[in-house]
Amino acid sequence: MHLHLIFIFEKIVYNKKSGGSMKTLVIVPCFNEQDSIVEVVNSIKKEKLDYIVINDGSTDQTLQVLKKNNINYINLDNNLGIGGVMQTGYKYAFRNNYDIAIQFDGDGQHDSSYLKELIKPIASKEANLVIGSRFVGDKSEFKSTFLRRIGINVLSNLYKVITHKEIKDMTSGFRAADREVMEIFTKNYPYEYPEPVTNLLICNKKIKEIPVKMKKREHGKSSITPLKSMYYMINVILYFIIIILSRGDDYHA
Repeated sequence: MHLHLIFIFEKIVYNKKSGGSMKTLVIVPCFNEQDSIVEVVNSIKKEKLDYIVINDGSTDQTLQVLKKNNINYINLDNNLGIGGVMQTGYKYAFRNNYDIAIQFDGDGQHDSSYLKELIKPIASKEANLVIGSRFVGDKSEFKSTFLRRIGINVLSNLYKVITHKEIKDMTSGFRAADREVMEIFTKNYPYEYPEPVTNLLICNKKIKEIPVKMKKREHGKSSITPLKSMYYMINVILYFIIIILSRGDDYHA
């Protein structure tokens, strides 16, 4: 579950005043998002936050689009998957002294107007990790497929049994981490199923959900089928069992 990454930084800039007094980086994992990535980056720029796109070995024209539009990016020659991509981003953010790192998907489903809302609980010391949730406050009209919602609910209930705490949107990839969590993620970040697994790994930290709206994917096609959803849920449960056995009863601080 631990990744050692070697990567090349290209076209990287940052602004020390981003995010007000909290220096914030928006990390955009990206694989074959040639049709959406420019719009996604422009939406982040409107919020006046630093960003970095992590191109995960895209096989379409994503890299050419990034270069043509002068977008800040790190290019990974090989496809590492979401775990490897995000650990790359967290390492970059931590090494460049960012206070907050926000995961923001490259497919256009996340709404940039909530970025500052994710920052607030960290800036006020209410949370170490803030999750943009589809299932609190009845905010989001788009809540994924019925089968995936069942899986998320199962994971949420299992998490509650294990930790005596509640996270309703266990698979949300719209998350903000403070520097303490960032450091943990640079050292240990799961290659597969990173959102629910890391929620369990850092369950003794302060985790807060805020309501957000998410949008349907406008370009491209999701690779998640009903069969993959079932496979995902079963494997996450197995990961949870492994973590529990390795760490013992250490989840109620």
